[in-house]
Amino acid sequence: MKISGKIVDLHKRKIYTGEISFMGGTITAIKEVESAPDLFIMPGLTDAHVHIESSMVTPSQFAVAAVRHGTVAVVSDPHEIANVMGVEGINFMLDNAASVPVKFSFGAPSCVPATSFESSGAVIGPEEVRKLLLDKRINYLAEMMNFPGVIYGDEVVTAKLKIAHNAGVVIDGHAPGLTGGDLVKYAAAGISTDHECSTIEEALEKISLGMNILIREGSAAKNLNALASLLESHPDRVMLCSDDLHPEMLERGHINLLVARLVNKEYDLFNILRAASVNAAVHYSLGSGLLRVGDKADFIVVDDPGSMKVMQTWIDGIMVFDGSRTLFDAGIVSKINKFNCNHILTDEIEVKNGGATMRVITAQNGELLTGSVIVETGNEPLVHSRPDEDILKIVVKERYNDAPPSIGFIRGFRLKQGAMATSVAHDSHNIIAVGVSDEDIVKAVNMVVDAGGGMAVVSEQDSELLPLPVAGIMSDMPVSAIAESYLRLTEAVKRQGSSLDAPFMTLSFMALLVIPELKLSDKGLFDGKSFRFVPLFAE
Repeated sequence: MKISGKIVDLHKRKIYTGEISFMGGTITAIKEVESAPDLFIMPGLTDAHVHIESSMVTPSQFAVAAVRHGTVAVVSDPHEIANVMGVEGINFMLDNAASVPVKFSFGAPSCVPATSFESSGAVIGPEEVRKLLLDKRINYLAEMMNFPGVIYGDEVVTAKLKIAHNAGVVIDGHAPGLTGGDLVKYAAAGISTDHECSTIEEALEKISLGMNILIREGSAAKNLNALASLLESHPDRVMLCSDDLHPEMLERGHINLLVARLVNKEYDLFNILRAASVNAAVHYSLGSGLLRVGDKADFIVVDDPGSMKVMQTWIDGIMVFDGSRTLFDAGIVSKINKFNCNHILTDEIEVKNGGATMRVITAQNGELLTGSVIVETGNEPLVHSRPDEDILKIVVKERYNDAPPSIGFIRGFRLKQGAMATSVAHDSHNIIAVGVSDEDIVKAVNMVVDAGGGMAVVSEQDSELLPLPVAGIMSDMPVSAIAESYLRLTEAVKRQGSSLDAPFMTLSFMALLVIPELKLSDKGLFDGKSFRFVPLFAE
């Protein structure tokens, strides 16, 4: 089989009119020709770090959408489902991904649970990591979020790192803001990447210690603008990734949108595509083709690098997207889940006044980091939401056992009525809710309980639910359908007063204790700087 066009050759660093011949899924010849269609042929794109679960669809449905945007390979950390279902959940991801042609590379989650200060559905210890790395479908040790454990030689963390070294796999990092001597210790432990950099200075320090930088541009965190200059200074040390990509964003595009943005900012095309394909393929030993004779015939055809509209996607010499439709389907999914909690009652989330002042979480639009403020509680015997001051009650209900909910208060959501709840709550995926009235909060939480997972919005007029029946965090529906439902719920929350661009996304990170400052787990209010629980009432 042959295909011709303007070949973007990353290895010769030139674009020429050429013809590619391939047979049995492998490129057999590439030659220059005098004439060819006015379309660009380039290596297929790779997302160097993503949690597929954040798209709220299964790997197979993710693949159906991603190939439309030229993605042929994905490096995925399945720690979201691992926190819910353990090894069973990881095996679900592996089996489901194997049903589609996209080249998935999965890691063994290193931090399940993320901390001991929350309740998760499973624990992935050193022995589980060792067994996972014996599976040829598991190719690396996924992001080591417990950087204090690395720095101070935690026994369990050290054991996992040693197992990974003995298995000969790369180790992914997660060290936001880490610098100086602590960073030296972290990098010296053999951790090879970081996707948490938000400044060029942070990235350059990590590169100087031998780490590779994954430039992240996803739904939750956006660092492309801050770090793009690395494509000029260190093109061999950077990759592109999304980390967390919600369904409405995946519906619009993937790594191709980042490539187009960078091209239009006049960065070098070959460096951009190296970061979008070659570097990840080499670092993670993905086996994806890079447009050389003898490589797998994994490539894409686009109209122009400045728009990156994908006309065709090919994997192993087979066209999987023809410019209008994906040429494979996601198949049938057998749903797995773990939901063992009952309804909550209104009196369970009452807060008795326990002091003159209390701590309030402050959420910010588009940020994972939160702040903390101290506010007066007033003289009433019970402390309620105060929507006029943008102080709302926030509740986390463990879903793995029927334990009492934990309660706090938060500023930043600006709801004037109603409530919202979700079982997508990083990383343990308990149920988290915020709202104006206790009655609406309880109703929203209980809708999620009844569905075995999902997202709910309750208002004075109506209530709506997006079910997530796969582990309480994913659906087996197409990305387009989930995106539509997700956007509808988002708009419902905005009609209730929220000014957040993505209120459900923001809510889902309010229980992520490893990112400071103040968060709420199912066990209580947690200070991410001092890494300890703190009381709600300050005095």
